[in-house]
Amino acid sequence: MNRISKKMNHLKDTGQTALITYITAGDPSIEITENLVYALEKGGADIIEIGIPHSDPVADGPVIQDAVQRSLTSGTKVKDIFECVSKIRRHSQVPIVFLIYYNMIYAYGAKKFIEDCIKVGVDGLVIPDLPLEERKELTRYMEGDRLALIPLVAPTSKSRIKEITSCGSGFVYCVSTMGVTGQESSFHKDIDVFLDRVRQSTELPIAVGFGISNKKDVNHFKDLADGIIVGSAIIKEIYENKASFSEVEEIVAKFA
Repeated sequence: MNRISKKMNHLKDTGQTALITYITAGDPSIEITENLVYALEKGGADIIEIGIPHSDPVADGPVIQDAVQRSLTSGTKVKDIFECVSKIRRHSQVPIVFLIYYNMIYAYGAKKFIEDCIKVGVDGLVIPDLPLEERKELTRYMEGDRLALIPLVAPTSKSRIKEITSCGSGFVYCVSTMGVTGQESSFHKDIDVFLDRVRQSTELPIAVGFGISNKKDVNHFKDLADGIIVGSAIIKEIYENKASFSEVEEIVAKFA
């Protein structure tokens, strides 16, 4: 079974909500990225989402855009990120998800990208700009459930929610706001109704992200979702406060 499914099943059985944390690969260096993963896991992260830096991260707000720019400036390449995950797998089995834009996969070669993900131990993909109709371009290369293609739904998805989630796996990424990442607590006015609609449309676990910036937000969604995704708030604290790895553990623990 895929590491994501194992983790989500275990947390469900023990009455816990998954904490899913996000960092940008290569920010500020690929070596630090590896150590950040270990610190995030020690701090209580159940699943770690790693953003692949892209020159036009349309779904991301200023905090992650800045992180992406720092990564690109340091010269991060996709091959470096694969090597980083390979190193992480020597020491950790924490579920790892890539957030990546589809044109990067296309440029890399879809078949080779999927093969390399499976080879190094990536567990899932979130692809914000992948249309539902184009998913077969990737799923035909996937080997059973070793690599999850995580569906992403927003409040505007409405009647398409069931269709979008039907061909996904791992968990459903539910976008809590109509804007970009990092908008503090600016959740959609009908977010609770939206999450319930998603819950009724799929048997997959649901995780909510975008704009979750404090423990109050986490507590609000704990009874509504199986997972909470925190990205910008953690990145901001790490880099504004120049946090050490032990301090990163403390930052993550505040959301657990």
